[in-house]
Amino acid sequence: MGLTAAVLAVDAGNSKTDVAVVAPDGTVLATARGGGFRPPADGLDKAMEALSRTVEEALSAAGAPTAAHISACLANADLPIEEEELTEAIASRPWSSTVTVRNDTFAILRAGVPEPRGVAVVCGAGINCVGMRPDGRTARFPALGRFSGDWGGGWALAEEALWHAARAADGRGEPTALATALPAHYGVPDMPALIEALHLDRIPLRRRHEATPVLFATAAQGDAVARGVVDHQAAEIVTMATVALTRLDLLDEETPVCLGGSVLAADHPLLSEGIRTKLQAAAPKAVPHIVTARPVLGAALLGLDDMEAPPEAQERLRAHYT
Repeated sequence: MGLTAAVLAVDAGNSKTDVAVVAPDGTVLATARGGGFRPPADGLDKAMEALSRTVEEALSAAGAPTAAHISACLANADLPIEEEELTEAIASRPWSSTVTVRNDTFAILRAGVPEPRGVAVVCGAGINCVGMRPDGRTARFPALGRFSGDWGGGWALAEEALWHAARAADGRGEPTALATALPAHYGVPDMPALIEALHLDRIPLRRRHEATPVLFATAAQGDAVARGVVDHQAAEIVTMATVALTRLDLLDEETPVCLGGSVLAADHPLLSEGIRTKLQAAAPKAVPHIVTARPVLGAALLGLDDMEAPPEAQERLRAHYT
């Protein structure tokens, strides 16, 4: 007869899925990695099929047919109704009788703090922010795009860089080195040629994110327009963090602010320094730091929190990943 694991931890993002099977004492019994989890793009049934393959691979490797509890931190679980739908879908599988589904930003937050207390801002392809307290209170944003009040992340920064470059090239905007740096990066002579190539898909949509590193490089060289975009991103990150801290009554307490996602993990000096300076002014007791631990650690720690596991189990689990 196989083992029964304590926690089946799932961190499922748009590009990849990590699963960990964790014993009651915090020992990692097995892990597995699969493709992205994209219910909006692929449909819930197809997304669940892909997730099932990864979960069952991990359970099989652990010799554990089931787990006592599932802690799933999922991309696209942005609204309560989506969390309910995803909880129902996972609960219908024979993996466990109890399931907690959270947005995947909570995994990054929990991976970066010693207890479930703090705020995290994730700036990768998009942007999101969550906060939590040990008493179960949380703070979060819809993070669905500009129409829900959100701005930032790699795609938004790339669009902003292209927007400023196009306007500089045709005279509608301020001069910026982006107008020459971006065409040079994409191997075309000028902005009209780049606009045409993007419009006609000669440069595919998936390559637009390449404009973001060009933006940061141009800003580092002193370009005022590029620096303004980076400063805007820093301000947006600090605004989200400060609002979350305020909602959780943590503004006046020393509180970790975890920074994650590809844009923040790159630790661009202008962006990182801008965040630190603005956060010091808005929330002097906040303690920012970049989280580089794998988010599945956070999903697993949240699962042990749900099960009220002892501190030594959490320490053993963290030691496996760090």
